[in-house]
Amino acid sequence: MRASRFFISTLKEAPSDAEIISHKLMMRAGMIKRLGSGIYTYMPMGLRVIRKVENIIREEMNHAGAVELLMPVVQPAELWQETGRWEKMGPELMRVKDRHGRDYAIQPTSEEVITDVVRSEIKSYRQLPINFYHIQTKFRDERRPRFGLMRGREFTMKDAYSFDRDVEGMQRSYKIMYDAYVKIFDRFGLQFRAVAADNGAIGGSGSHEFHVIADTGEDALVYCPGSDYAANMEAAEALAPATPRAPAAQALTKTPTPGKARCEDVAELLGLPLSQTVKSIVLTVDKEGADKEVWLLLLRGDHELNEVKANKVPGLGAYRFASEGEIMEWFGTKPGYLGPIGTKKPVKVVADRTVANMSDFVCGANEEDFHFTGANWGRDLPEPFVADLRNVVAGDPSPDGQGKLAIQRGIEVGHVFQLGTRYSEDMKATYLDETGKPQLMQMGCYGIGVTRILGAAIEQNFDDKGIIWPTAIAPFEVVLCPMGYDRNETVRMETDRLYDVLLAAGVDVILDDRGERPGVMFADWELIGVPHRIVIGDRGLKEGKLEYQGRRDTAATAVAVAEMAKFIKARLAA
Repeated sequence: MRASRFFISTLKEAPSDAEIISHKLMMRAGMIKRLGSGIYTYMPMGLRVIRKVENIIREEMNHAGAVELLMPVVQPAELWQETGRWEKMGPELMRVKDRHGRDYAIQPTSEEVITDVVRSEIKSYRQLPINFYHIQTKFRDERRPRFGLMRGREFTMKDAYSFDRDVEGMQRSYKIMYDAYVKIFDRFGLQFRAVAADNGAIGGSGSHEFHVIADTGEDALVYCPGSDYAANMEAAEALAPATPRAPAAQALTKTPTPGKARCEDVAELLGLPLSQTVKSIVLTVDKEGADKEVWLLLLRGDHELNEVKANKVPGLGAYRFASEGEIMEWFGTKPGYLGPIGTKKPVKVVADRTVANMSDFVCGANEEDFHFTGANWGRDLPEPFVADLRNVVAGDPSPDGQGKLAIQRGIEVGHVFQLGTRYSEDMKATYLDETGKPQLMQMGCYGIGVTRILGAAIEQNFDDKGIIWPTAIAPFEVVLCPMGYDRNETVRMETDRLYDVLLAAGVDVILDDRGERPGVMFADWELIGVPHRIVIGDRGLKEGKLEYQGRRDTAATAVAVAEMAKFIKARLAA
């Protein structure tokens, strides 16, 4: 490719609405162009990266035995109604009507469609297992689209769906896909981590997320440096303290704490560690045709609630945070002074494992400007229902017993799920087994955010000059930067010769024949992030040398003209 025949449109400054590094650099490098809120045109330079990402995914999916098809973007509402997700999905599901008034969804995912395909095509156990995948446009009507391709409304995703006869078969398919994902992300050249995860809105049983490691990542990844344990924050288990609860040593005392509504302020006033305080979180569960339930969740003052874990407490599957009016009705005081002792109306108390192990703790007295000190389970209030409610913190014991937990940031770019019969049961997707009896198919689903990979890769690989693409997904592997291409015959001839040699060797090379000044030329390609640059200049040619510089290199390397093609191929192979 010659730059004069391509489209290059770089900017010195990012648009004011670009918030994070990847968004700013993609806009400046001319890879995307904003059309509307969360909707982007993929410009030629960015599309080349997308196609390389897709090709790696396609090769590894095919190698793993998955079969490619293509499902529609617009899907009939009836399929979504069969699984209950038409109502459950909420406003993220873009709903449209055709001219006849029929309802459709603009797909955010394709579980319903693929299950409909399979239930009509797969009849016998002899046709299983099967795994279908496609790479297709998705749309999710995000409330607040932001961060460019990281949280857009329209995006490209690879989603795959496996169908098996039994749970063991589903688990084998899941392992095949998990291994394929590891190969895919290895080939991308990105530092990543696979972590155990919660299934969320997709449903099913086990799942793993694949995260690109980046300091700017939104997700907290929990792992044990001494073992293979890894989970996202939502799924990471916080173990109960290993030591037994100490016996009560203090009397229960109602202690004045004027104006101190936060645990931090109460601890400071009383001269106690924050870990000696207990915070109260009030939840409400609305009951159709019955009175609402009010729950009190107790966490140590220095811990944070894990809402996914709270959702899994029996009876809290549909909770909401209580209103201030409900808090006044059940506790008789405003938030900040709430506690499990002496509530105005009965509440259901759930204590985090750590709180259940505490003695002589501080909690709200259900009266403004007062807290109880010296509170103890069994003596001052009944033993609670105990659950894992909190986010883990660095230094907590690893659930596998192999050391202490550490935390790093990551960007989710892939997710694999064991769905089981979540969709096949609703949609009656069955096959006939060896005895001729119908059996529900066991499903798995596997997604990769294709366009999200671009943002994640940049968040992991950039410097003050611009993007630093891993070679495998760079828009071009090599750029030739001739000095005076339009003015110097010797430079032009050697540049054209090297260009032809590299093309013949299968190198994805671009020749910058625009006639730009060296500073402009170098700045453009450093911003765009091409990983290998060769400079051809008259002075170097007189010495029989060309100049090579990798995008991460701090200095250039002189290479003999006759050796440059071999040198580049070796660098690319490495």
